[in-house]
Amino acid sequence: MARFIQMLDDYRSQKLNKIKALPNVSIDDSLFLGEGSGFDIEGVCKELKIHRNVSTRRFCNLMLRDNAILIIHDNVFFNNYCSVNCLGYIEIGRDTTFGEGVKLYDHNHKYAYNSENKLMTDRADFNIGKITIGNDCWIGSNVTILNNVEIGDNVIIGANNLIYKSIPANTIVKSKVDHILITKN
Repeated sequence: MARFIQMLDDYRSQKLNKIKALPNVSIDDSLFLGEGSGFDIEGVCKELKIHRNVSTRRFCNLMLRDNAILIIHDNVFFNNYCSVNCLGYIEIGRDTTFGEGVKLYDHNHKYAYNSENKLMTDRADFNIGKITIGNDCWIGSNVTILNNVEIGDNVIIGANNLIYKSIPANTIVKSKVDHILITKN
């Protein structure tokens, strides 16, 4: 078993070294990718820069497409099952922590209605924007952050929120629960 784990670690290290050798890529050697975590890079990114002490737990995916810019500053932590989907520009400030299942999308699908008033989408056609997240932020579990959002420094976003508008610095965002129904069997 130990030999298999070593072979897996060697494979992941070789794959990361291939990514580090790509043009416009700068990844600090302190990057730690947990089990099943990795990069999905299609085309040539404009910039991929990962600073010191960035780490992921299990099954996190960092996806970049042609001409994308992804910058992750020092001491950023991604918990299990996080997903960063970058077609345009995403920047994450230092000392920011992501809970489990956080998703970042700097793009939306384009859509239109045809002459029969039927919704039409194209899987490969996007409105591309940007996401910036400040320093010292805590993004709770299962938060989704959409394109054209700027999050200031020292922001806390509680679990299960959909962030579609910018959030100023020193703000706490939480869901409001108006009613809880408890039934007995």
